[in-house]
Amino acid sequence: MVTAELYVGGHNDRVIVDCALYHHGVREVLPETYSDALATARGHDSAFIWIGLHDPTEAELAKVALEFKLHALAIEDALHAHQRPKVEEYDDSLFIVLKTVRYDEDSQQIELGDVMLFVGESFIVTVRHGQGRALKNIRRRLEAQHEILDCGPSAVVYAVVDRIVDDYSDIALAVEQDIEEVEKNVFSPERTNDAERIYNLKREVIEFRHAVLPLVAPMARLAAGSTPHIHEKMRPFFRDVADHAIQVSEKVEGFDDLLSSVLNANLAQVGVQQNEDMRRISAWVAIAAVPTALAGVYGMNFDHMPELHWLFGYPAALALMAGACATLYRAFKRSGWL
Repeated sequence: MVTAELYVGGHNDRVIVDCALYHHGVREVLPETYSDALATARGHDSAFIWIGLHDPTEAELAKVALEFKLHALAIEDALHAHQRPKVEEYDDSLFIVLKTVRYDEDSQQIELGDVMLFVGESFIVTVRHGQGRALKNIRRRLEAQHEILDCGPSAVVYAVVDRIVDDYSDIALAVEQDIEEVEKNVFSPERTNDAERIYNLKREVIEFRHAVLPLVAPMARLAAGSTPHIHEKMRPFFRDVADHAIQVSEKVEGFDDLLSSVLNANLAQVGVQQNEDMRRISAWVAIAAVPTALAGVYGMNFDHMPELHWLFGYPAALALMAGACATLYRAFKRSGWL
């Protein structure tokens, strides 16, 4: 088994996640160096080498670039990450950038990662940044599909892209469920303030869009068959992935519009609730004003006031206050102010 030190100079033995040589879709024993592995792969039409890297340093990427003769601009993009999804042609290789997405249900936060692929006739190098889905399960599943893997590096490209787009679909479903929950809260009879949650969801959807929408054009390009290093048999597979990417992008676009409508509805609901509160307050102030006014008049204690020395003057004043308040209460109740 080849050790990582042979490939990255002993800097970090965890950088290379896996390294394998495939011939006719079957994994074989690796030679001792990159050069020998490449020579073996290039000596057979149906052979290629697949190297997986995770968060490599500049020196480690430079070592790989030297062995595989990768373009300096592509290496720079792969090193700094946070690139838009794209497909670019460089000399004898293809450079593909993909965004991985992870959705935390508890915090409702979307975390973005990066996967870069360097694709040549006899090799593919995958560079992963961030905490997104590891490619180990993709490799295992693909190694069980010898007929697809026999198509060379483009089979690996398809497997990685297909898994990422499937993750987009799963996350879109989770986000859709959260939006439906917020919708129910906004239009429920219970008074809740969902503006902050709606705003957070809207920000996460914007992050999601940055990963999904730019992917549509590269997938269409791969499906069209105008890109080098893509096996002709893989074109139908890429068309299927492109269709899924379009579906997810349309759904995400709908999320943004829906959240804007929900946010506007929530603000309208808050305005209506505030108007109702003001009407209730105004009604109770009006009811309280009647006994206050009567008490103020009879509290002046002048000698010559009506019913001042009447035996039933005090009960009559209280009865008048209660009757006026009751009348106002019924009037406000019928008008919907209370």
